[in-house]
Amino acid sequence: MANVHSEIAELMAVKSKHGAGGEYSPDWRPQPQEPPPPPAPAATPPPIDDGPPVQARPAWRVVQKTTRRERVPKGLPAPAPAPTPAPVPQIEAPKPVSNPNLPAWAQWRPNPAYMAPVMPNMSSSPRPGTPMARPGLFGPPTPPPK
Repeated sequence: MANVHSEIAELMAVKSKHGAGGEYSPDWRPQPQEPPPPPAPAATPPPIDDGPPVQARPAWRVVQKTTRRERVPKGLPAPAPAPTPAPVPQIEAPKPVSNPNLPAWAQWRPNPAYMAPVMPNMSSSPRPGTPMARPGLFGPPTPPPK
């Protein structure tokens, strides 16, 4: 019952704040303001006529590339040219082996002597095919619905 009394008191407080003469009075309106005067029409300057339009310079520019030359210090003598290395003998490419006993790469098959042994399928496995039924933490499991 006390909850109902507090709810009614809260509603009456809100009504008094929002009602006439309350804190949030609906009778209040902002002061009317006069609309600002329209802006004066801007005076357009008279067009300037200088004659025919001037052609703009093209944006493409040709730049002359200058070559820089390294200056040799005058106090040092010119270095002697490096001796030429001995010529390297040409290496011959290996000749292809045309042995008819060797198969082509497309005919290559793995050598069975180097293959890993295949484990035979053991049907009589020491492990059972299905795990043994274990009782659950709170007893045997519930069978599925049919």
